Formats: sequence, structure tokens, C-alpha cells
Amino acid sequence: MPTGAERAGGDGSSGGGGLRLVVTGATGNLGTGLLRLLAADDRVDSVLAIARRLPDHGVGERGPGRTEWLRADVGQAGLVRHFEGADAVIHLAWLFHPSRKPDVTWRTNAVGSSRVFEAAAAAGVPAVVHASSVAAYSPGPKDRFVDENWPTHGHPASAYCREKAYVERVLDAFEYEHPEVRVVRIRPGIVFQRESAAEQRRIFVGPLLSRRFVKPGRFPALPGLPGLRFQALHTDDAADAFRRAATEPVHGAFNIAADPVVDTALLAEIFGTRTLRLPARPVLAAVAAGWRLHLLSAPAALLEAVLRLPLMDTTRARTELGWTPRHSAADTVTEFAAALRAGTGGPTPPLAAKLPGGGRIREFATGLGERT
Repeated sequence: MPTGAERAGGDGSSGGGGLRLVVTGATGNLGTGLLRLLAADDRVDSVLAIARRLPDHGVGERGPGRTEWLRADVGQAGLVRHFEGADAVIHLAWLFHPSRKPDVTWRTNAVGSSRVFEAAAAAGVPAVVHASSVAAYSPGPKDRFVDENWPTHGHPASAYCREKAYVERVLDAFEYEHPEVRVVRIRPGIVFQRESAAEQRRIFVGPLLSRRFVKPGRFPALPGLPGLRFQALHTDDAADAFRRAATEPVHGAFNIAADPVVDTALLAEIFGTRTLRLPARPVLAAVAAGWRLHLLSAPAALLEAVLRLPLMDTTRARTELGWTPRHSAADTVTEFAAALRAGTGGPTPPLAAKLPGGGRIREFATGLGERT
């Protein structure tokens, strides 16, 4: 894991009077989608793309100096000099794993986020856009939609939710101490794209979910758990919201998600199976047992959070950001399901179809939930 910073890619020069943007977590699900959009935006002159593991080629690069890559760990690297001259920092960097080592994820997610915000202020960056999440919200209703004023205390049993909620408090203090910085918080539902299928399978389930198992007719039944209703959106649509937040004079929090709400019936239709109504407790107990036995890569608390998190009202994003998703949630999950069946990955190390050195065998060998 790098402790300093190493540049690669373009020459770092600015080609004119356009915007200079910095993107942390640039090789992840959101980051790759955002770089694609920024590469096609004529208002953007250059992008500094920051990641712990760099791709073999410049994702979204369009000519020398358009995209410059920086290998850095936001939890450790000095960032101020890299942020100087930027018009906005878009903070996407986040660790899901090693979920069994919360001190490691805390260093990147909580401490690293704070370091990014303070470096932006020290460098005189006028705008910070942070990737929050529906997971930052306190448990809420499933039969109506809540706006951005719903409490952001997270679900206490889930480390992911606690960290997202903590960073919201960090931003509260940051805004108070740095009123000169325009701060935007984007709170997406669950974000999917074809290229993220392998990564998200590794993050949320593990190697036991085979490609054959998710083919139509192969999945015996989906548990119809109380509260299994969530919101999703395509990576490209989420990226569009971040691009707008960085380039338009808006501030505050914005919920983003596509219609319709995803529930068990929709998932059963997409995966070609039936639903089986079950109480949540035995399913959560089974997932917890799989987690303890290192058969699953995500703890039961994450599923419990999905069952309890509220549905979000996206009116503010549509009216103030001018944001409208181009993909329905149903089409997005259908695309993702097809990618799961095909074992599709993306062009960056986090999104790779297989882990280097052994694929699923490597996943077991490195310990589910242990690997960064």
C-alpha cells in the first residue's frame, strides 16, 4: 500500500482556461463512470485522477495533459500540493474491504475523507463534492420517500453506514470552519454498471456465487424479506450528478436514484425465479453464520441496513441540479444481472473480472473480507 504519491499518465499541464478537477477513488465504480463523462465535457480542461492502484492505461484520457494519474492513499499521502489550482475536488475514494479489519477501512474512509477536505481548504480549492450515500441515513420508511433533511446517523450495526454517517458530521464541521468552500453531498442509492459486476460480487457476496447460479431458472427462489425495497441507479447517471455538482454553482445535499423502487418481485423477474416469503431473522442469522465461517464477504449487518434504510425523494436533484436519470432502475439491474452471468469486469484493478493470481481461488486464499 503506497504511503506517498506517485504521478503517472499525462504531463499535468493545463490546456487553457477550462476547469481543473481532482477525482479521488478514480478507478472505482463511480470514478470510472465520472472520468468517462469528464473526458467528453469541453468545459473540463484537465483531471487529476487519484487512486491507490492505477490502471495500465489512462481511463477517459483524451490527449496529453487531459488526465493525469496520481498513485496515492488518501489516508496517508500529502495532498495539498496536488490540489493546488483545482476548481473542485470530487471525493469518491472509499474502502469496502477489508471488512473484517475496521481499523483499515476507518483510516481510509473516516480519516482519509477528513484529510481530503482539509487539504482542499489548505490548497484554496473553492468546491468539494463528496460521495455520501443512502447508507448515511438513519432507518426510515419503505412506504414513502424522505428528502435530504432526514437524519443522517446511519444504521449503527453496520460499519459502512457508521462511516458514511461519521463523514457527514465531519462535513458539518468543515462547512462551519470553511464557509468559503462550496460543499456538495451526493447521496446515491445502490450504483450499478456492467463493468462493476465482478467487483460488487466480490464485495457483497464472495466466490460462492457462481455464474451458473444466477442464470434464469437456476436460482431456486429469492427470499421475500420484509423491508427488501431499495433504490438503484446506473453508474453513468450517478456520474452525471457528480459532474453537475462540480461544474454548477449548487451546494448542499442531493438524493439521487432512478425509478422504479427495486423489490423482491422485480428481482425475481430479472433473475427468472420465484419469491419465497420469509421472516428476516433466520435469513440474517444464516448470513451471519456464513460471515463467521468466511463463506461470505459481507456481514449480515449490511443486509440488515438495506432492509431498514429509507427510500429517498430525488426532487431536489431533478430541480436544482437539472439531473434526470437516463436509465431506469429495472434496466440497470437487468444489465448488472447479465454481467454477473457473463463474469464481466472493468478496465481498472478494482473492477477487474478476476483477482490477479488465481481468480476465485485467490479470493478464498486471501480470506473473504480480509483483502483490500
